[in-house]
Amino acid sequence: MRRRSLLIAVPAGLVTLAACGDEGSDSGKASDTASPSAPATSAAPTPKIVDGPLPAITAGTKFGEKPTVAKGSGDPSKDLAVKTLIAGGGRTVAENDYIVAHYLGQIWDSAKVFDNSYDRKTPLLIQLAQGGIIDGWRYGLTGKKTGSRVAMAVPPTWGYGEQGNAQAGIKGTDTLVFVVDVQDTYNARSSAKGTDVAQDNVDLPKVGTNTDGKAPSIEIPKADAPTELVANYVIEGDGEEVGADSTVLVQYKGVLWDTGKEFDSSYSRKALTSFSLQQVVKGWAQGLTGKKVGSRVLVVIPPELGYGDNPPQGSGIEKDSTLVFSVDILAKM
Repeated sequence: MRRRSLLIAVPAGLVTLAACGDEGSDSGKASDTASPSAPATSAAPTPKIVDGPLPAITAGTKFGEKPTVAKGSGDPSKDLAVKTLIAGGGRTVAENDYIVAHYLGQIWDSAKVFDNSYDRKTPLLIQLAQGGIIDGWRYGLTGKKTGSRVAMAVPPTWGYGEQGNAQAGIKGTDTLVFVVDVQDTYNARSSAKGTDVAQDNVDLPKVGTNTDGKAPSIEIPKADAPTELVANYVIEGDGEEVGADSTVLVQYKGVLWDTGKEFDSSYSRKALTSFSLQQVVKGWAQGLTGKKVGSRVLVVIPPELGYGDNPPQGSGIEKDSTLVFSVDILAKM
């Protein structure tokens, strides 16, 4: 069984990630209606992908603009209809990638918009993984390039199924129309992007600056652990600052100050981690708040802001341990 991130196994009494759901589930909480998060069951057959029919976009035709989409004409295809309206020139999206995208979703028969991210002015951050997103997105967006605008008509089989989504007014017979602006994509090889920052303090750990997707080294000094939280740039990105309530997508590695032994790493799992800063140990939340997307950050967490005297069982972390992390902040929402 794949070892789950210790960041979501925090003992009671500390700020924790939700005990249920997948690591990327928080990113689906974009609205009170219906994001493309998967329904309770997702076991649809592989669809045949066709290029139409698809309703016309009558306004907001540029990438990043909120589109106005016409009502569907006639009967929609029983297959998954996918068409690239604007071809981007960025990285290719692969299944299981995390994508950042703006989108609008409406019902074919009525043109009723049931959800859109443009009005929220915050793109969706979600993983294209089975069970984490509706299959229409998973199949329709795989292979597209960042910078692309993609239109899709998703039959119930690859949408919300026969149960529909009553909260959003989606019936089990409704075909859904989506327009998706794919802004970025991330996978287990993603790293920080920015400018190296001098690591001059000899009493603090030194973190490697490689950006090849491999885990950076963390060298612990022969010095006493700091008693206060440390959160310093190793690589400074140029993205937006992370807020205290942000959901972030990260690569990270954690070691113990006393021994230098690694106790947790997204690199070892070959899987990125997504979580809300309101759901992690205080040292993570305080250390990453205000830091820029694209950055690599050294975070040294004293016991009172970490696991204290109640570390996770089987983690290899002793009571009152000082924890040292390298964190690459890849994206936020």
